[in-house]
Amino acid sequence: MKLIVIFGPAAVGKTTVGIELSKLIGYKLFHNHVLLDPLYDYYTFADEQLMRLTCEFRSRLFEEFGKSNFKGIIFTYVWALDEDDDHKELLKYINLLNIKLSDVLFVELESEQKERLYRNKTELRLQIKKSKRNIEESEYFLIESDKKYKMNSNGDFFYPNQHIKIINTKLSPVDVAHIIQNEMNIRSFT
Repeated sequence: MKLIVIFGPAAVGKTTVGIELSKLIGYKLFHNHVLLDPLYDYYTFADEQLMRLTCEFRSRLFEEFGKSNFKGIIFTYVWALDEDDDHKELLKYINLLNIKLSDVLFVELESEQKERLYRNKTELRLQIKKSKRNIEESEYFLIESDKKYKMNSNGDFFYPNQHIKIINTKLSPVDVAHIIQNEMNIRSFT
C-alpha cells in the first residue's frame, strides 16, 4: 500500500485536490473532515474532546486500512510543521498502516491567504465540510493558524526526497491532481 499525504493550511484545496487525484489514480480518499464533521454535532473546535476523539477514531481506521488490500490512500492533513506533536501523530498513522516511510509521498499545497479566504466560502467546501459553514469561525481559524503556526515549508521539509510542493493559487484542483500524477510516474511511486 502507498500513502499520499496532502497537507497545507486551511482552505488551500487539500480535499478538492484529493477528490480529483482519487479519480485519476484509484486510491481511497480519507479527508480530514470525514471524522471531524460528525463529531462537530457534539463538540466545537474549542472543545478538546473534538480533536482527541478524532485522533482516536482516525487511529482505529488506519489500523483497519493497514489490514486491507487497498492499493493506496490519500490522506489530507492540516500539519503545523513547527508542532512536534503533529509530526509524531502523522508518523503514528503511517506506522498503523504497516508501511515504510518510503511508501509515503508528501504533497504540500501553498496558496495566498486572500485566495484561501475566497475558497473558504465555496459551495463544495461548505457542502462537504459541515464545520466550515460557520464562516466567521472558519475564517478566524484560518487567519489565526497562519499567524500561530508554520503551515508551509520553506526548503526545509523533513523528507525532501518524498516531497512535492505545489503553489496552487492559480491552479485548478484537476491541474494539481495531474501534476501529482505526473510526479508519481516520474518517481515510480505506484
